[in-house]
Parts: sequence; structure tokens; C-alpha cells
Amino acid sequence: MRLILVFLTLLFSFNLFATDMDFSKKASVKPEIIQKGEQKAWCPVCGMSLKMFYKTNHALKLSGGHNNQYCSMSCMVHDNEGLQDIVKEILVVDASTEKLIPAYSANYVLGSKVPGTMSKVSKIAFADINDAEAFQAKMGGDIVTYSYAFEYTQKSIAKDTSMISMKRQKMMYPKGEKIFNSVCDKNVDPTLFDRINELKADIKSNNRCGFLSESELQAVALYLWDIVRYNNKSESFITIKEGEKCPVCGMFVHKYPKWASKIYYTKNGQKNHAAFDGVKDMMKFYLKPSKWGFDNIRVSEILVTDYYSNKALKAEKAFYVKCSEVYGPMGRELIPFSTMKNAETFMSDHSGGKILLFDEITKDVVYGLDK
Repeated sequence: MRLILVFLTLLFSFNLFATDMDFSKKASVKPEIIQKGEQKAWCPVCGMSLKMFYKTNHALKLSGGHNNQYCSMSCMVHDNEGLQDIVKEILVVDASTEKLIPAYSANYVLGSKVPGTMSKVSKIAFADINDAEAFQAKMGGDIVTYSYAFEYTQKSIAKDTSMISMKRQKMMYPKGEKIFNSVCDKNVDPTLFDRINELKADIKSNNRCGFLSESELQAVALYLWDIVRYNNKSESFITIKEGEKCPVCGMFVHKYPKWASKIYYTKNGQKNHAAFDGVKDMMKFYLKPSKWGFDNIRVSEILVTDYYSNKALKAEKAFYVKCSEVYGPMGRELIPFSTMKNAETFMSDHSGGKILLFDEITKDVVYGLDK
């Protein structure tokens, strides 16, 4: 009897994946989307439609009631590095039932014939091992654990990012620039948004470019996010070069210009600087530079980014809101403002905990944000 049941299960699964073309990443039912806001339909890292790539979706449930949902494991890995201390649960879409399931208990088929999402190699998850085996029988690949798939993604992410960058430069950026110059509101400012999905939501909901298909909207958003945003060289803003890493967390700071801060210092008579993806990490460094490998330095200037204007502020003149519902790349943050009034407005709008001056930011305050 057991053999008959296994045979019937495999037969049913074979019918589900009769040919390579039969498997689509697109949701065939109403997708489970757990992130909120007008931007919830798109991945916060790459901006792609969650519905179109639903069967490779991953999601993070964070402390404080925040949730992020991604089109792929690759995009989740980009974010997880900074958020890992506040992750409560990791979810993935079961490609068979199209329900979100705990990622750690999922069976992943790694490297099947299905193209990867934001990567060269695909990772398709199933709750039931029988579904994974049936998929593997038709599509190939290896059945692995979540931990193995995650580690594989971490190791390949540099090559995947390079591959995607080349494709964008060849196709998406020129397409987006052409559409933007032809039909879009030229007052769109990508530096005002924390994530690319927020930018996409603004373009669509406020009719910035008229009617656009999803692929056209994605091209415009990528052009604005990757090209226009990075080319802002105004002295009023903190400029971060591509490749600069935060010495505290190791993340690429240029990806998060809205949260950027800088410490200028001298060592042995030589001037230099360190860049950070948030005030929290910047203060960890400032309070004890030697912990991060910077011995015998003399700090000359500290700049932070005003949350509302995105302009550079001298750190000692800013007002900082801690423990609000707005998270930065590294989770809970100390969010800087140029005036007390702006800080009070933000604190009221976003459930902030307290407003601090620079000299009030102690070691206990900084590390308490990670708890």
C-alpha cells in the first residue's frame, strides 16, 4: 500500500512538472505578501515583482512587527547580513502549495533547469520531500537543506551581482533612461526613498510616468536607483564611492546613501575617512576605533545624513531619534535630523522612543539598539 501511495504521489507530481516550460515562478493563486505599505508588491532589494517571482520568494519576520519579503534568496542574503540580529523567523514559498513555510525545515532543489532569480543557480523550496524529489526527477538539481542553500548563495553572491550588473548596464539602464526622459516627471528624486520598492510605489501611485508596464516601471526604477541616485555629487550630500565597506558590519555603504555617515580622521599625519551604513555602526566605531582595527587615530570631523533632506550634517549638531518603527540597513537606528522640530515630528509620526544629542549617545544606548 505504501509503495502505491508513493507511486501515485510521484505520478501526480510528474504531471505538475511535465515539461520545463510547465514550471512558472509566477503565483497561480493569490500570493501571501507579509510586508506592508504601498511598496509591498515589490522586492525591497532589487525592485522586482514579488508576484512574478513568487515561487522563489523569501521573507524575514523582524522584531518590532516589521516584515520584509524578497523575490529570491539572493536578495534576502543581501539584507540578512544587516538584519540578522533582529530576525525572528525566515520563511520561503513552498513551490507546490504556494504557501509561506519555515525555511529551516524546507527541502531545497538547488541547481535545477529552472533559471535562477537574481542568481545563476535556482533554489526552489518544498515542504514535502516527495514534492522535492518529483521536481528533481524532471528538472534536475540536488536536494539540500536551507543552511546549505544559504551558504551556497553567500559564496556565489559576488559573481551573481556582477552578472546582474552587466545585464542592467547593457539593457535595463538604457531602456529606463529613454523612458524617463520621454514620459516621466523630471522632479522625481530617488534620494528621498529608503528602498527601491518605495521608489517604484511612488512612481506608480503618483502617476509620475503615466501608464507603464511592469517591465517598463522596473527599468525606470533601476535607472533612477542605480544611476541617478549615485551620480548626485553635490557637496551638500555625503558622497560614497562604490566598493566602500562599513568597517563595523562589512556591508557596502554605497547601497544605502540615505543612511550614510562618515568619520574623517588622521593617522601618522595622513588624512583618511571611514564610511558607515548608519549612525549606530558609526557610533560603535567612534566610541572605540581600536575594536575595529583603527588604532591611534585622531577624529577631525563626523558627518551624518539628515533623514528628511538627505543633506550632510555635522554629527555634533544633529538631533537623534532612537527606537522608532523605521529601520535602517542594520535594524534599529539612531536617526539624525537638522532641527529639534523635525526630530519631534518624526518621533510623533513613527513611534520614536527618545530624542538624543550627540554627547548623550553612550555605549549602552548604541548596543542597546541591537537587543
